[in-house]
Amino acid sequence: MEKIWLKHYPPGVPAEINPSEHRSLLHLLERTIERHRDRPCFSCMDRTLTYGDLDVLGARFGAYLQRVARLRPGDRIAIMLPNVLQYPVAILGAFRAGLTIVNTNPMYTPRELKHQLADSGARAIVILENFAHTLQQVVDDVGLDTVIVTSVGDLLGFPKSVLVDFALRHVRKQVPEWSLPGAVSFTDALSKGRFENLESVALGPDDVAFLQYTGGTTGVSKGAVLTHRNIVANVLQAEAWMKPAMKPGESVVAITALPLYHIFALTANSFAMLQLGAHDVMIPNPRDFPGFVRELAKHRFTFFAGVNTLFNALLHTPGFDRLDFGSLRISLGGGMAVQRAVAEQWKRVTGNVLTQAWGLTETSPAACINRPGDDFNGSIGLPISSTVVTIRDDDGTVLPQGQSGEICVEGPQVMRGYWNRVDETEKVMLPGHVLRTGDIGYMDPRGFVFIEDRKKDMILVSGFNVYPNEVEGVVATHPGVLEVAAVAQPDERAGEVVALFVVRKDPALSEEQLIEHCRASLTGYKVPKRVYFRDELPKTNVGKILRRELKDQLKAS
Repeated sequence: MEKIWLKHYPPGVPAEINPSEHRSLLHLLERTIERHRDRPCFSCMDRTLTYGDLDVLGARFGAYLQRVARLRPGDRIAIMLPNVLQYPVAILGAFRAGLTIVNTNPMYTPRELKHQLADSGARAIVILENFAHTLQQVVDDVGLDTVIVTSVGDLLGFPKSVLVDFALRHVRKQVPEWSLPGAVSFTDALSKGRFENLESVALGPDDVAFLQYTGGTTGVSKGAVLTHRNIVANVLQAEAWMKPAMKPGESVVAITALPLYHIFALTANSFAMLQLGAHDVMIPNPRDFPGFVRELAKHRFTFFAGVNTLFNALLHTPGFDRLDFGSLRISLGGGMAVQRAVAEQWKRVTGNVLTQAWGLTETSPAACINRPGDDFNGSIGLPISSTVVTIRDDDGTVLPQGQSGEICVEGPQVMRGYWNRVDETEKVMLPGHVLRTGDIGYMDPRGFVFIEDRKKDMILVSGFNVYPNEVEGVVATHPGVLEVAAVAQPDERAGEVVALFVVRKDPALSEEQLIEHCRASLTGYKVPKRVYFRDELPKTNVGKILRRELKDQLKAS
């Protein structure tokens, strides 16, 4: 097919990238470390690691995993951390030991954590002590051989009184009592690794870099298999689009407020910025917006990525409009739809266009992006370099330009498939390794892609996927519930929130009781915000609940 979008690429952006330029993501990282060894690499709470520091600490941690923990290439290691300096050290060390990383949300409930560890077959985990009590509840039910616990203070070197205050303000969770016999500390692991010889591991493009978990129609989270080639490709694609927007010779300072366990921040903020030799400023708790603004005031930042809710909240935080935005080159919005009103206000306040991009966990994640500097147009942008986007019908047939259908993506960033889920992989993969995204939209004559709806019932809460079956499965365990359906309800702040339609078995069942029941088993963003009680739910002739009809009721109300 004709790639009509190529005619509208910005100057300097190539039609193709070469993912074979690097054998693996580790190769890419080690080359950028060599080029920028003395530059600041990651900062958190006023402590900075240079690229050289990252190199040394990553080698020590890798040696520990390899020689002391005796993990083998291909073994899975879970990383359950917020945005702290230990995160990039753990990633680099894991790759140097040849491991596959399982990024894990620190706010997971025991049920969610147990599923992810068991499903991935993780042999090791790095976890912040604030969340160790969650692991304690499931550790006997999963096959972990190595547990590495880290505290907020590791790598920071501040007095304990300062660190306690930091934990309360930035991690927003005191350290509950926990007991994990045999666990080692992160600092001990680094100390032991210092005296071990790290053996070189020959990672290749087809080795698995990440099992990145996302929701599924089955109601349980499934791991997208992202190879080193997938991530390398997406890093090079991101670099190809962002580098021309930067000033030659200018130092790049990136603000990382989105959590690194989310694929958007992992690729766009961490790896793509490292490839550019950037200084990455990590924000452990962006929900502390006054503190966030104070941190921003310390830096002349050039790159800022976020979701619509984050941009909107900052615009309403006192002092944000008085920051120095003179160095800001790219504001990148993804994870959820950017609202026009937010984009327009962002440009008025910062003088910088809020550029909307789009992708999925399954595409590592970037697939489309608008041209940096172009005014907001409501589209998700043009297919990025080495990427083909087609619009197809339910049979997989490509539709004529301008006609609506399912948005499908082909490119080197498309995942291998779902971990141990051949049936789920077959549902989304067309011949030629073309991914069905579940989003409905069209392409205009210039190649810009517009999303109109979602084919799936997925709920998108502040950029995080929530699948109704998982929520419904939890709600259905309440003895007072007869039937339940979870749907997306539009929300001005989060884009969408989870709404429940419930038929009661117990007439006394209240909204508060149901929401509290969900909190015990679901991460915060999955917990329903609205409950609507009904005498019956609309169904098909075969008894399937019609979620679409319930969503229409919400729109009409």
